[in-house]
Amino acid sequence: MINQELTTEKQNAKSNILTSESIPHTPRYVANWPGLIEAYRPYLPVTETTPVITLQEGNTPLIPVPSIAAEIGRGVQVYVKYDGLNPTGSFKDRGMTMAISKAKEEGAEAVICASTGNTSAAAAAYALRAGMKAFVLIPDGYVALGKLAQALVYGAEVLAIKGNFDQALDIVRALAKNYPVTLVNSVNPYRLEGQKTAAFEVVDKLGNAPDWLCIPVGNAGNITAYWMGFCQYHQIGKCDRLPRMMGFQAAGSAPLVVGHPVAHPDTLATAIRIGNPANWEKAISVEQASQGSFNAVTDEEILHAYRLLGREGVFCEPASAASVAGLLKLKEQVKDNATIVCVLTGNGLKDPDSAMANTDNHFKSGIEPNLEVVAHTMGF
Repeated sequence: MINQELTTEKQNAKSNILTSESIPHTPRYVANWPGLIEAYRPYLPVTETTPVITLQEGNTPLIPVPSIAAEIGRGVQVYVKYDGLNPTGSFKDRGMTMAISKAKEEGAEAVICASTGNTSAAAAAYALRAGMKAFVLIPDGYVALGKLAQALVYGAEVLAIKGNFDQALDIVRALAKNYPVTLVNSVNPYRLEGQKTAAFEVVDKLGNAPDWLCIPVGNAGNITAYWMGFCQYHQIGKCDRLPRMMGFQAAGSAPLVVGHPVAHPDTLATAIRIGNPANWEKAISVEQASQGSFNAVTDEEILHAYRLLGREGVFCEPASAASVAGLLKLKEQVKDNATIVCVLTGNGLKDPDSAMANTDNHFKSGIEPNLEVVAHTMGF
């Protein structure tokens, strides 16, 4: 069945027909998911000659979180879009399948990115899959170990600079302009094209757009991409409304909230420790068009939400929890019976040190291998 649907989608792409009637409903959760490009080919800037570089990314679950909804009450439903279940553990895979596929199509042999961790892992994995070299610049000492390990295992050449992410991005942009390497940060338009598919999946699952889309904001590419996706689906009648886009930044790294770049961003949520977002103007346009807002959440509020998600059985990295922290902070503004989706951008295994340092549970060690001792320690 899925092969028939994909064949129909390819035919529609040839004729540039994009209507709700002409495009079959994309399978929501299927065992033989083909990856984003094949699943959403009619909506993406690819052709029959584009070499598709995929790890079967996408098709991530939309999980109800009833205990968080209960904190708001009034019939509100809350879901988390858990993109930490992508192949390299973050939403970056959505953009990278497109960026690397198009780079391969254009004959690139090497790619480069600046990263706080997740981009480096995704770029390295997809470049390796494409037979390309990956170069990564990271801020020295400010990338979670799990993310750094991924980039190294995938074969990237990782260069740690004595500076922050914003400085690293300036350097890689200049390198891509002057040397034979392709930039795959979110300033690459193909990245956003891939990332917008998350909005498609939300609508495909819910049957409509949510009332609010709550999302962590660092470089501001993802909030821009989600809005692109919702608008595209709305234009062809896949949903009859658009959500308010609610972006949340860490208080120590909140340039979109304070209205100017932050020279020395500081937060334990390393994935959003960015002081001068590359997609600043696009993000402001999204805020205005959606009647949404940008707000700051403290590290303490992020960790509270991080623990609440853990109690729901969802393990995300701290930056992801900013979306839930922001929702709880603004819960009085949520209308009765609203449907809310909070984006969780990365897997908790990306940053195990934060997990061990911020859990409510205690690790008990040094216990004698004795039945009575173990039972007593268990409280029996």
